[in-house]
Amino acid sequence: MNIAILFAVLFGCVSLSVPIGVSLGLATVVTLGLTTNIPTIMVNQNAFAGLDSFPLMAIPFFMLAGNLMAVGGIARRIVNACDLLVGRITGGVGMATVAACMFFAAISGSGPATVSAMGTIMLPEMEKRGYDKDFATGLTATAGTIGVIIPPSIPFVIYGVVASASVGELFIAGIVPGIMIGLALMAVCYVISEKRGYRGTSGAGMKFWPVMKDSIWALITPVIILGGIYGGVFTPTEAAVVGIVYSLIIGAFVYRELSWKTFIDSVRSTADLNGLTGFAIGFSMAFASYLAMEQIPTKAALFLTGVVTNNFVLMCVILLFLLLVGLFVDNISSCLILTPVFLPIVRSMGMNPVHFGVVMTTALAIGFVTPPYGANLFVATAISGVGIERIARAAVPFLAAMLVCLLLITFFPIFTMGPVALMR
Repeated sequence: MNIAILFAVLFGCVSLSVPIGVSLGLATVVTLGLTTNIPTIMVNQNAFAGLDSFPLMAIPFFMLAGNLMAVGGIARRIVNACDLLVGRITGGVGMATVAACMFFAAISGSGPATVSAMGTIMLPEMEKRGYDKDFATGLTATAGTIGVIIPPSIPFVIYGVVASASVGELFIAGIVPGIMIGLALMAVCYVISEKRGYRGTSGAGMKFWPVMKDSIWALITPVIILGGIYGGVFTPTEAAVVGIVYSLIIGAFVYRELSWKTFIDSVRSTADLNGLTGFAIGFSMAFASYLAMEQIPTKAALFLTGVVTNNFVLMCVILLFLLLVGLFVDNISSCLILTPVFLPIVRSMGMNPVHFGVVMTTALAIGFVTPPYGANLFVATAISGVGIERIARAAVPFLAAMLVCLLLITFFPIFTMGPVALMR
């Protein structure tokens, strides 16, 4: 009965567009009040205790670092370098967009932020080069999903805290899957461009050394951030702070494109977004505490493993469920709600929590480009003016490539756990 009340209130609120943080808190309070004698003050206590976490500090810092790099000239120079390297081949501008998203992903940790930064620069360029606007926007929206897979990734930080998994190992495990998805999107872009006659022209007039010299400070940004983390110089949270300091110095004094106004706007935008994220994370901890108290994850694991005895089929069921949830709920909220439920199940199957974290994040990232939620779709349509339905339709071939990559990542752990084993 208590499980029915908990999830009825939760999904009822979500369907009414109540913010996810409010939905989680309200569902927990209502269920506690109706089914137990436990004081509801426990919800507030667990929410504050859940936010008292050093790794969670990385989230606002990475958000701010990404915003500063987008307005400080770093993002544009990453695009220039990628355009120089692949712009001459068939579909080169589209492939440069994907490559630029991969580079920016190694800075921002956010899917929508990657679409915003890269789309603003590359969509007008692709349209100028004769690319179909729907195709260009669909490609950019899909490539933006790499922002939460290639480290540093904000969903990886949140999953690590909720699942008590190593954030550093999650970052390492996400490298190969992120590169794999990027290469798959490039391959699809090449095939479609060959059929439609999108010849490589961008980058043809650029001189190699001047462009690389101008872009070098931007290109070494992910090297500093990720190299520092993997080299043990600093933690992911400290790396985010280093990213902020670096972007301030390069944007203000090297490229001279970061002004006081853009700095204040970036801080304000980060504060707004982090307020919403932190509110949801806090109440998700209270929600997870109630789930654990009622042993709901254990009961769910016993039920599923009792009904489905084949691990392959069970994993396919979990993937399908994650893909369906991604249609309606954002990546972070889904991770907060579903991790306590699915983690005991996959552990009983022998799956490493770090591996599952990459699988879950990748599956939910597909939801960035699928209606009705599709956060990347909203960002892309705001930049391009193309309707969400048209973008989603154009993104179908790229989503198919992502689904193939998801299956490979899920059933071949070597792609995630191999690099982790090498780094240990």
